[in-house]
Amino acid sequence: MRAAYDVATVRAAEQPLLEAQPEGTLMARAAAGLARVCAQLLGGAYGARVLVLVGAGNNGGDVLHAGALLARRGARVDALLLADRVHEAGLAALRRAGGRVVGEGGETGDMRHIDLVLDGILGIGGHGGLRGRAAEVTAALPDGALVVAADVPSGVDASTGEVAGPAVRADVTVTFGAVKTGLLVDPGAAHAGVVELVDIGLDLPAATVEVLQTEDVAALLPRADRESDKYRRGVVGVAAGSAQYTGAAVLCVGGALRGGAGMVRYLGAEEPTALVRARWPEAVVGEGRVQAWTVGSGAGDDAAGRLDRALADDVPTVVDADALQALAGQSGRRGRSVPLLLTPHAGELARLVGAERNDVEARRLHHATAAAKELGAVVLLKGSTTVVAGPDGRVRVNPTGTPALATAGSGDVLAGLCGALLAGGLDPFDAGSMGAWLHGLAGRIAAAGGAPLAAGDVLAALPDAFRRVLAPGPGVAVGRLGG
Repeated sequence: MRAAYDVATVRAAEQPLLEAQPEGTLMARAAAGLARVCAQLLGGAYGARVLVLVGAGNNGGDVLHAGALLARRGARVDALLLADRVHEAGLAALRRAGGRVVGEGGETGDMRHIDLVLDGILGIGGHGGLRGRAAEVTAALPDGALVVAADVPSGVDASTGEVAGPAVRADVTVTFGAVKTGLLVDPGAAHAGVVELVDIGLDLPAATVEVLQTEDVAALLPRADRESDKYRRGVVGVAAGSAQYTGAAVLCVGGALRGGAGMVRYLGAEEPTALVRARWPEAVVGEGRVQAWTVGSGAGDDAAGRLDRALADDVPTVVDADALQALAGQSGRRGRSVPLLLTPHAGELARLVGAERNDVEARRLHHATAAAKELGAVVLLKGSTTVVAGPDGRVRVNPTGTPALATAGSGDVLAGLCGALLAGGLDPFDAGSMGAWLHGLAGRIAAAGGAPLAAGDVLAALPDAFRRVLAPGPGVAVGRLGG
């Protein structure tokens, strides 16, 4: 399990080391790791042109000391000072190593032919977007230069991933001591690029945010044993599809079957029922006992009735699409005892909690966690970064997502898959985070080579995703932080 932390937690972990170690020790560790990554990216520092963007405070000190190390290895290092004050010890180290300060008269200096830009304008304590000269300089960076951010791209909120204005868009972010949550959650994640972690010796508590890795998924997956039968493997009820959205029924049932359910019971209107029977003869049509429900995908006007029917069974329930709107209209939803997994996209969550869609997109972590606590349910917020938040404050960020999954019906497959995992015995938090992980991997497999993707392709790739998790080989690693 990969761990990510907010700024307050990282600061608290740094404090004992700052008090116990000689002054500058942590900065030296961070700068050495940063310089090492930069040299690797350059294929060797000798002869490379490096531009260091320097802000005030310790983040500026980190990049100045890293620039000094690169200069000692033969790089030509220019430092552009973008704040009224500067880390004096770092600046002195850079000058001793042969680095230069440029643009002191207000000009940016010659930014042509730069091989690498090192961003140290704002650190993890920065708030809001870049302003003034810093915004102008970063907007004018040459396209061919690698951009490496120190700790966090300037302008990105390190705790939340929120981006409130102009921000650096890095190719690589070298973060110190702990991965910051804002590097994993969009829109911040889109600015972070590849995330590299430099260990500086922090003693960290339990994670604020978790990221599942391949071995975690393999350990959590429900497994059949010698005593298993279709009922022990889990029976999931699917109430999805309508005369208008017939395909939702087929895809949702398929997601449940491919997700490992021992049996799928389908309830729906006549037309989607006929299609389910034709496509999935192994599905059972009609009422019966279930261990979990998936409700709402393409359900249309009948969503509220289907939701009431499912909740009456008092078993874990995936609430998707049209059923989310029905749930929003139920005044007693906060006191409900049925374990719920809600699977909204940003627009659906906005309607559910009375927010604006743009604000949900901009503050994904905030809205997912707030909604989970308000509704007393696990919230799986789909989108550019899928965030799974529990009412107890736990959060997981999914590393396997791909833009290829932005296609009609993909969410129906996910809802069925999550229902199967619930029926197999996982709680809603594990079922949601596992479902998102496997669904994302299936999307990557189906989209390999760049071919256009349809939801049926994701469904067809699910067995391969399960095989790769249960018998991993070379290349199974996924996500910015590896596998």
